[in-house]
Amino acid sequence: MNILSQNSAGAWRMICAALVGALVAGAAVWAWHASQPDSPAVGDRVAIEKVVHDYILANPEILPKAMENLQKRETAKQLAGVQDDIEAPFPGAILGNPNGKVTLVEFSDFACTYCRQSEADVAALIAANPDLRVVVRQLPILSEQSTVAARMGLAAARQGRYAAFHHAMYAAGRPDPVAIEAAARSAGLDMARAQRDAASPEVEKEIRGNLEFARQLGFNGTPSWVIGDEIHAGAVGRDVLAEAIGKARG
Repeated sequence: MNILSQNSAGAWRMICAALVGALVAGAAVWAWHASQPDSPAVGDRVAIEKVVHDYILANPEILPKAMENLQKRETAKQLAGVQDDIEAPFPGAILGNPNGKVTLVEFSDFACTYCRQSEADVAALIAANPDLRVVVRQLPILSEQSTVAARMGLAAARQGRYAAFHHAMYAAGRPDPVAIEAAARSAGLDMARAQRDAASPEVEKEIRGNLEFARQLGFNGTPSWVIGDEIHAGAVGRDVLAEAIGKARG
């Protein structure tokens, strides 16, 4: 599922966030304690550290809250300047309501088992949310055939047959030349035109752009999701996505 060497970077971000959270909590505690009549002298480092230590132990909920705020801030930075582009689909590569007011972006790979498992969740969310537009961004990262299938999917989008190909391709299992052609024919594609479109500069540009979006957002696998001001990585499940959709609508 990995596409980028981001695992260690992600771990370091979490560690740094935890340390920053502790520092933020400590600063807040010191400000609170300094206002108390019996607060220790500024130079009494041991006493200050004990106060901070005891306060965090007594109020551990401040760290998750600080982490949550830091995560929101980090997500906002990641999305800044690219969210509109990410939500703008390759023409036709949409599931659900093309004119929906709520947009869920899915980065997917036709060779990804977890993407295939998420299909039922996406279908249920579309059924439950008539105003939901699902923008599918092809992120072929697992194999050479992932790229072939992604190109054919985008060719299907240019013929207005993306959803049909999307569902047929996942139903066929892992992509190979036979499965890809069968899915394309099942979707009713003009095969000669599809082959030309699959090799077009527009399709190449779309796939390269999606890889760059994934790098910017720190995604290291599929499926990955953008909804409102939230990003999620992995097969997070229907409930998590439904909650994010509700927030985005609100």
